[in-house]
This record gives sequence, structure tokens and C-alpha cells, in this order.
Amino acid sequence: MIFSSFTFLGLFLPLVIIMYFSVKAITKNIYWQNLVLCIFSLIFYSWGEPIYILLMLFSILINYYFAILIEKSNKENTKKFFLFFSVIINLFIIGFFKYGNFLINNLNSLFRFSLPSMNLSLPIGISFFTFQIMSYVIDVYRKDVKAQKNIMYLATYIAFFPQLIAGPIVRYETIEEELETRKITLEAIMEGIKRFIIGLAKKVIIANNVAFVCDSIYSSTELSNNGIFLWIALFAYTIQIYFDFSGYSDMAIGLGKIFGFNFLENFNYPYISKSVTDFWKRWHISLSSWFKDYVYIPLGGNRVSKLKIIRNVLFVWLLTGLWHGASWNFVIWGGYYGIILLIEKFLLIKLLKKIPNFFQHLYSISIFMFGWLIFRIENLNEIKKIVVKMFDLNMKDFIILLVENSYLIIGIIFIIIGIILSTPIIRNINEQLSKYAWWYYVSSIFLFNLLFLSMGMLLSSAYNPFIYFRF
Repeated sequence: MIFSSFTFLGLFLPLVIIMYFSVKAITKNIYWQNLVLCIFSLIFYSWGEPIYILLMLFSILINYYFAILIEKSNKENTKKFFLFFSVIINLFIIGFFKYGNFLINNLNSLFRFSLPSMNLSLPIGISFFTFQIMSYVIDVYRKDVKAQKNIMYLATYIAFFPQLIAGPIVRYETIEEELETRKITLEAIMEGIKRFIIGLAKKVIIANNVAFVCDSIYSSTELSNNGIFLWIALFAYTIQIYFDFSGYSDMAIGLGKIFGFNFLENFNYPYISKSVTDFWKRWHISLSSWFKDYVYIPLGGNRVSKLKIIRNVLFVWLLTGLWHGASWNFVIWGGYYGIILLIEKFLLIKLLKKIPNFFQHLYSISIFMFGWLIFRIENLNEIKKIVVKMFDLNMKDFIILLVENSYLIIGIIFIIIGIILSTPIIRNINEQLSKYAWWYYVSSIFLFNLLFLSMGMLLSSAYNPFIYFRF
């Protein structure tokens, strides 16, 4: 079940809101409110593949006891022992289900084995909830948080449906107090609804329309032989992945606010970055900070020799690539960013600051757009062919093909709109206009129309892909 579906919008969400606030009206005991959220979150997760709810419950149960054992242990070696086994079990779970077939296929290819494939579907959101529960146990070991003694509260934290499928990866410390006591105000609910509508619109109106352009070009032999169309496809995917993922994060943050939880931001206009280093401080912030705090810094971070810094950065980014998927293009994508970040760190960053802003942006855009090409196309030979074709800018053929495929023009308009909306222009205008009382009513009407348009587009089209749903 995804947020931009009528099952969620028309059935699940109204039911959970009615039940939650009915219970809240009957009793002020937070236990019952958490129980409602926990039950509905487990229903939400089991909607697609009910069998994998057992995997999640097993993960919650195991880590619940490991965290308590770590907290109760007096000896450091005993704490490390329990932490080690907790991490190993979590890594085995994600490794078995997500990377098992990848390993088997590569062993068969390298050593001519005949190992059978496991034919297992990927548990939805496994990368997100596994990293979330690992951070909880590690934080208990570090004494940053206390072990949660109520297993239902821990299950609510791990399985909470707004952030379960595609993040953001929520640290336990972020919502530790809110699991025990939280105050829900009308202002927070309205802010949550507003944020959800904006996220839904980003996904349905922008991401879906540019995704159609991207998929149409890459799936057409005729269109994908023209360099200009390949550039359009790459721009389309660049806009699609941002509005698809940030839209989901907006919806998750908005839903969290409705139920009294305050998640941290996951995106901060990454496409205005002046360097790749800056880009990764703005894109998927919860994942970047996770790898920084739980892998990079424990390896020594920047406090070691230059050679070890290179090792640490490359290791972290290869892991980041693998986190996104069990395919060599993701490994290369991670390595690509690791190398670029190292070049910036030791050579480029000071030079970049000396050149005009326009060229800083141009450099950054070029780097992450090529990165998205690696991310999008699994076949490495196909990537090479596409790059070569992108320099064949035949305008005559482009115009003829565009006339023959005029439906793409609307998608190109959405790409332009997406480019504008990926900057803080609208936010800045809204901040200026919010000083006036009348703007509240105008913006409310606009949001209602945005919701109406989003629902209309969902009704009129079955095309509703979601990129990060598979991670």
C-alpha cells in the first residue's frame, strides 16, 4: 500500500484517523493511542505481503530483548557481545532477503556454479526498518537513549506506517518522548494536512507526469536513438526521483504531525547545491546522517590519516550504493560518489568557492545528473551507449519525432515546472505573502484545489510508479 493510492487515501487513512482520535477522546492514556497506531501500522505493512509481517515482528522481538540485555549488563564485553549479535542478525536479515539472489547470481557467473535462485520477493521497506532498529540498539549501547521496556511502544516506533515504507529513517531519540507523551494541537494537525497535500501533489502531479516522459523515451527505440530526447529523459528522471522521494517524505512528515510526531526533514532543496558535498547534506538527510554516525565516525571519520579517510569514504559510499539495491549499477553509483567526494575534499572544494555561483551549480548539476543515469539504468553497457548517443544532437529528427509524439510536450512542460519548484522560489514567495492575513484564505483554497487536482489525476491514470518503494 502506498500513500498515493485510493486504498490508502479513501479507506486506510480515514479509518486510522477516526479510530485514533476516537480513542484519544475516550481516554488520555497514551498506551491505547499507541496501540491503535501499532495495529494499523502492522495492517498497513501486511497489506501487500502478509507473510513478511512475521519477519518484522521477529526483528522487533529480537532487538527488543537485545537492547534490554545491553542496558542491564554491567560488563562492557557483555554489552559488546549482545550488540554484536544484534547487528549480525539484522545484517543477516537484510542480506538474505535483499542480497541473496545477487550473491548467488554472481557466484554462478564467476565460478560457473549452478546454485538455484531463492525466488524470494523483497520485503517492502526492509532497508528502512532494519537501519532504524539497528540505530536504536546501537544508541542504547552508547547510552544515548534508554531501552524501551514496553514492546508495543517499540513496535509502534519501528512499524509506524508514515515512515515505514520509504523513510525518513527516524532515530529513536527523535520520538522517544513522543511515544510516552505527546500533545496534538489543531495548528499541528492543519500543518500536517498541508504538508501531506503538498507531498501528494509533488508525487502525483509532478513525479508521475515526468516519469511517463522518462519511461516513454527509454522504452522507445526510435526516441532513445535521438540525443536530445535522451537529455530530456535524463532531466525527467532527475525531476522524477526528487519529487517522488521528497513527496513521500513530505507525506510522511505530514502524517507524523497529524498523530503528534515530529520527524526531522529529509530534503533541503538539494538541486541548488554548489558542490556534491553540499548535495549530500541536502539529499536523503536521514540516510546520509545514519552512515555518518554509525559507520563513518566509528571507522575514525576525519580524525585519521589521509589514506584511512580515503578508505572510510569509499567503504561508506559502496555500502550506500548497496543499500539502494542489489545490482552492480548501484555499487558503481556509490563508488562514483565516493570518488567525487574525495576529489572535492582534497582538491576541488577550495577551487569551487573561487569560481562564480553559476559554474558551481553547473558543475554540481552535471555530476548528480550523470549519477542518476547510473542509478536509473541497470545495464552498464546500455549506459555507455546512452552517453555516446547523448552527443548526437539531431534537431531535425527531434522536431519530427516530437510532432509524432506530441503527448510528450505536456510532460516537458511538467519538467520545466519541476525545475522551478525544486528551488526555494515558491517557499520565499509564500514567506513574504504569509505576512498578510488574506493569504491564509488564498493558500487554503489553493491547497484544496491542489488536493482535488491530485485526486483527479489518480482517478484518470493508472500510471503511479514509486521509485523508493522497492528499497
